[in-house]
Amino acid sequence: MTPRIWIMYLKMYWVRLLVTFTIILLIILSIIGLASLESFYRNISIAQMPFNILMAGLNASVFVFMYLVFMRGGFSKMERSRIKSKNVNIKWDDVIGMDDVKREAWEVVELIKDRASLRRIGGKIIRGILMVGPPGCGKTYLAKAIATEASIPFISMSGSEFTEIFVGVGASRVRQLFKKARALAYGYGACIIFIDELDAIGRKRTFSVFGGTEETNSTQNQLLAEMDGLKEKQYDIIVIGATNAVEDILDTALLRPGRFDRKIYVDRPSLEDRERLFKYYLDKIKYDPSIDVGRLARKSVYKTPADIENIVKEAALIAMRNKKDTISLKDISEAIERIDMGIKHKRTMTNRERQMVAYHETGHLVVLYILHPTDDVFKASIISRRDSLGAVYRQPREEIFTSNEERILANIKVSLGGYVAEKIKFGVTSDGVAADFKQAVIYAHDMVWKYGMGKSGFIGDYTIVPEGQLSESLKERLNNETNRIIVECEKEVQELLKKESEIFEHIASELLKREELDYDEVEEIFKKYGKSRTWLKTE
Repeated sequence: MTPRIWIMYLKMYWVRLLVTFTIILLIILSIIGLASLESFYRNISIAQMPFNILMAGLNASVFVFMYLVFMRGGFSKMERSRIKSKNVNIKWDDVIGMDDVKREAWEVVELIKDRASLRRIGGKIIRGILMVGPPGCGKTYLAKAIATEASIPFISMSGSEFTEIFVGVGASRVRQLFKKARALAYGYGACIIFIDELDAIGRKRTFSVFGGTEETNSTQNQLLAEMDGLKEKQYDIIVIGATNAVEDILDTALLRPGRFDRKIYVDRPSLEDRERLFKYYLDKIKYDPSIDVGRLARKSVYKTPADIENIVKEAALIAMRNKKDTISLKDISEAIERIDMGIKHKRTMTNRERQMVAYHETGHLVVLYILHPTDDVFKASIISRRDSLGAVYRQPREEIFTSNEERILANIKVSLGGYVAEKIKFGVTSDGVAADFKQAVIYAHDMVWKYGMGKSGFIGDYTIVPEGQLSESLKERLNNETNRIIVECEKEVQELLKKESEIFEHIASELLKREELDYDEVEEIFKKYGKSRTWLKTE
């Protein structure tokens, strides 16, 4: 080890070294003292020693307790946890599914590695990096990879660890965290502090005369002061914060230059990235080589790296329960369904109720397959999962980040498919349509009130206007337009299901017989009747 590291350890652990040295010295002196006594007195001293040690420990504990309570800020000193650096070994190649993000992060690695050259030309190392993105996308993993590639220590804490009921605990932990980081930066040249769930202590500060916000405010104030202190003393410490929330909720003082001014947006993986992730996690287990990884990637749109890892782990558990040596495509499909839709559980239903559920789901399926421009059917089921009696599992065939009028109208029609199917087949409907109606009304309401997609000529977002400032006549016209969209969609769905009555009856009977239909089985039925999906016609 270099002399700087020896000095670093001496600065960090001088209290422990002093206490250890004192204890050893006292033990040696005690042994010498006992050896000089006569055997009678030596035996008495040894016999009394355990009791003396117990009393000394009890007295010391009482003294420390009273000292902390009355002299040093109450329980905040007792609640403070020890900050430890972690030995991370996440290599750059281990970070999969975020190539664009890795390119941005690599700049940080290069700046850390070449900080001496940067300082020679008068530049300054990055002080704060904010990683923003959905949970499970690899923000913590990426931060560890930066530390590994730069060969510097890594200290990690969660934002929730700073928040306590006792005032002053959070600020105390922030001071302890940065004290530890400065010592490590002195010894190793640099250090990374990673604060997960930054929004727990970084939300916009509020001030109330009734109190209740002092602890969070004082913790955040201490964090701001410590980050400013890094600039003054030229410590090579990089603070990386991660949050799943939108950055707008963070206090503006945290985002100004010199603090968390560099932002890295970590998003869900693309189709190619998901395929690589499945290959990476499948290579760790035994699986059937005939598994189409590309199909798995297409079936897992919007899934995060953590989701994909969880799917593979769940598939392994399913294969083990079925006494199998390798994981098959069926195991992975079942794992996806179990995670997304819930575990199957049998409910005893009357024949009439079971038929109504089957035709309800068939209505959703037929409308989705024929009319929807982007979404596809991957599973239809009349087996209960969670609080649902049946479901049609759907998702886009690729990532879609915006919805046009055609897609929103298709969503309304799919939502109404179950209601129309019940009405056509049985002449009456059930309360199972409540959730579908809710979804359909939300879509139609947003089209008219927010997106300017109605035909009445109203353009703008009327939801942001205070309700008292909207005239009753205007609200009535907007609501009438919303209802018109739903009525027209319901009429189109009814015409479609009557026109495709053969397919409608065939799928319903298959559902009643098999209880579930997979993607391939659905595809086969529609091909039998010469039907193809809307998006295939338009490509």
